[in-house]
Amino acid sequence: MSHTVTLLPGDGIGPEVANAMRLCVDATGVKINWEVQEVGEKSIAKNGKPLTDEVLESIRRNKTAIKGPITTPVGKGFRSVNVQLRQSLDLFACVRPCLYYEGTKTPIKNVNLMIFRENTEDLYAGIEFDLGTGECDRLRDLINEMSPKKIKQDSAISIKPISRSGSKRIVKFAFDWAVKAGRKKVTAVHKANIMKFTDGLFLKCAQEVAKEYEGKIEFSDNIVDNMCMQLIQSTFLYDCLVLPNLYGDIVSDLCAGLVGGLGIAPGANYGDEIALFEPVHGSAPKYAGKNKVNPTATILSAVWMLRHLKEEAAADRLDKAVRTVLKEGKDVTYDLKADRNDPTAVGTMQMAEAICKKL
Repeated sequence: MSHTVTLLPGDGIGPEVANAMRLCVDATGVKINWEVQEVGEKSIAKNGKPLTDEVLESIRRNKTAIKGPITTPVGKGFRSVNVQLRQSLDLFACVRPCLYYEGTKTPIKNVNLMIFRENTEDLYAGIEFDLGTGECDRLRDLINEMSPKKIKQDSAISIKPISRSGSKRIVKFAFDWAVKAGRKKVTAVHKANIMKFTDGLFLKCAQEVAKEYEGKIEFSDNIVDNMCMQLIQSTFLYDCLVLPNLYGDIVSDLCAGLVGGLGIAPGANYGDEIALFEPVHGSAPKYAGKNKVNPTATILSAVWMLRHLKEEAAADRLDKAVRTVLKEGKDVTYDLKADRNDPTAVGTMQMAEAICKKL
């Protein structure tokens, strides 16, 4: 059976890690028709915008996509293409596994955490009003009329929407996944002690959903700042975490640090019908074209993609091949060496070729 998958190479190191991933997937023997689409900086140069309708149509048609990292300007320029993709395609569930791979440099061994991040709401909804605009002035004045707490005249404003429907579906997604995967516990992470209405609603929804799984999955909740400390001190107490958008982004990076860094952190985004897979790390433009960066996160994202396509045997073989190469520590990129200046470190494609040989 063959599959058609939309491939978004991305910016910076994106094309390199995407090519490494493609080499490994093709080596499994699974027949993939790669439908390549440009996004980000190349799309701006060609189409005048970073994300076109043609890209969205390709993903909607194929139902499955995988992408490299895409550059997001800091404090200026276009909004995140990653966020646009998730919102336009209603990819409401971001799943980020944080697993220990033998051979990686990690402060804690045997970590096995699953992060379930709501992907479409919260501060990442992108509802912002810039300082000095009429919209910002009107909104500030309206809020100041209604609230005893006043917004300063020189403020920009972001809106944090948290809905009952959005909260319940991500929590249900986490519980359903936990049941299917044989996990033991789901922890809702929030700041409901301070944001009593938005995070408070998220927590209330989590508690309501948890009741449907009593006797199957244990439930707990934790305040996000305390959660960050607990993940360092008592990682073993936690199993699956479900979080609103912003906290999920931050906490998943923290968890990636527990297992060796973003270079081995894969990600998946799910909607009702569409799935998009991606590494968690950024585009690292200063390394673009140098055949230097670690392709593991993108290759492991492809492992998740293969499982989604019900190519379980191929996914298992590719995951095992990655584990073997990491454990041996010979044909790995500089960041995976004990000494980052180790002259025996290999390039991006050479590590991918070593993985292919283990299949």
